[in-house]
Amino acid sequence: MADTNYTSGDDYVVEFLGYRFSFNAFDFEQRVVAATAKLGLVEANELDDDETADLVALAANGLIDDPDSRLGRYLMRNWERVSLVGSESLVLWLRRLVFRGAWLDHQVKRGALEVVWDDVEAEFAYQHPGGGRPLLELAPVPSWHELQFRG
Repeated sequence: MADTNYTSGDDYVVEFLGYRFSFNAFDFEQRVVAATAKLGLVEANELDDDETADLVALAANGLIDDPDSRLGRYLMRNWERVSLVGSESLVLWLRRLVFRGAWLDHQVKRGALEVVWDDVEAEFAYQHPGGGRPLLELAPVPSWHELQFRG
């Protein structure tokens, strides 16, 4: 179904669980940086162009061939420790969060979900239109905070 697939451009394509999402470069970059911050690998979403490029390469290709930033060099130098936290893969979680964010945004655009403020969690959340059903609970995300790049 075309309306279930998210598209903002054709620079990057992610296929997952029967969905095909395509992204323009800026959209994909922003989602990768946000996913990296959500995982705790970086402190905030404010990264320079080289750091962003290295993270995009990691999310898109599963590796950084030739790092352009200190962040990229940190990741490659510490790959044995950083690539897995417990049994959770950094690359897989970057991709999952990019997909999850685009899927949620697309559901809001289609009118299947709406964004609301959750007082308990003190953050934005998703619910079915009209609030008739409970808030959509998102699966927990593993943490890379202990391995966070500190620049």
